Amino acid sequence: MAPSGRAMAGAVVVLAALVALALYGEWASEPRPSSSLLALDIAVGVLGCIALPLLPRFPAAGAAVLGALGAVSAVATPLAGTALLWLASRPRLPVSVAVAAVGVIAQVIRGLWRPIPMPLEWWFVFYVAVFAAIVGWGAMARARRAVIESLRERAQRAEADQARRAADARRAERARIAREMHDVLAHRLSLLATFAGALEYHPDAPPEQLARAATEIRTGAHQALEELREVIGVLRDNTADGTAGARTERPQPTLTDLAHLIEESRDAGMSVHVDDGLTGAAVPAGIGRTAYRVVQEALTNARKHAGRQPVRIALSGVPGGHLVIDVRNPVPGTPSAPPAAPGSGSGIIGLTERVGLAGGHLDHGVTAGEFRLRASLPWPA
Repeated sequence: MAPSGRAMAGAVVVLAALVALALYGEWASEPRPSSSLLALDIAVGVLGCIALPLLPRFPAAGAAVLGALGAVSAVATPLAGTALLWLASRPRLPVSVAVAAVGVIAQVIRGLWRPIPMPLEWWFVFYVAVFAAIVGWGAMARARRAVIESLRERAQRAEADQARRAADARRAERARIAREMHDVLAHRLSLLATFAGALEYHPDAPPEQLARAATEIRTGAHQALEELREVIGVLRDNTADGTAGARTERPQPTLTDLAHLIEESRDAGMSVHVDDGLTGAAVPAGIGRTAYRVVQEALTNARKHAGRQPVRIALSGVPGGHLVIDVRNPVPGTPSAPPAAPGSGSGIIGLTERVGLAGGHLDHGVTAGEFRLRASLPWPA
């Protein structure tokens, strides 16, 4: 990551001060250098400060040149150290070590022909330690930057995962609501279509039957509107993280509500026979809800496509095994009229998904002149 212009300007000012301090040290040393050496030191300092801003574009070459200038003047030493630190903070450790070696050799060469404040061997050891520390400092800065970048990426991934989970939760909630809307409204509307068809095809029925059918239509329409209002309310209250809002949803029906469902279908003129082989066993609520929807969808399909053909429902199973729902109705040879309420064609598809999510299996098809729908759901012990 390149430094900002303000940071680079500040670094140049600090280094210029260091160069000036190095110049003063050379000028104040004993014996004092000649005017030509002082001019050389000044030229090296000015050129180094001018070239320093180009270091981000040419880090290796620039650091090597500044390090080599240390053989000419001590003024280049702070510039060489800064360039080496910049280079070592990039992921190029072998190049940094090579540039540090150039800087050490340059300092030894300067110690051979210009006065130094200590014996040459200690001068060598001193600059080996200095340049090694600079390389280590740069490597530590690079590692710290890599850790920070890794943590930043991890935080971004966590935020993206959280957003994806929230979106998945919203989609799952909407899919669940859509399934409930299909199951409930398809059943209600098919009942309304059946009663309306009875009024249409039997206008000469006794007045009490006509009044009863009209009452059923009014009641069914009211219930359908109430259920649709509840579904829309849940959709509106669905919060941004995919969870439900403060609205309390009405409890979903289970197998204990099956008698009312059968009675509604019989009131609509269907012949429904139930063979309950559960012997009063308590079915878990989750499995019971799925079983209820299986029977509801089967009755809705029979009402749409089989007219007044009798429907047989068989329930069987024991805890620790499977709950089996078997629904059959004869297939009309020649349909006398189109279905009273056209279907969307997605009821069986949605029911198959619902049963699969419950860990069960759904089969359907025509066998020996009968349409059969059979669902098997795991029943925990």
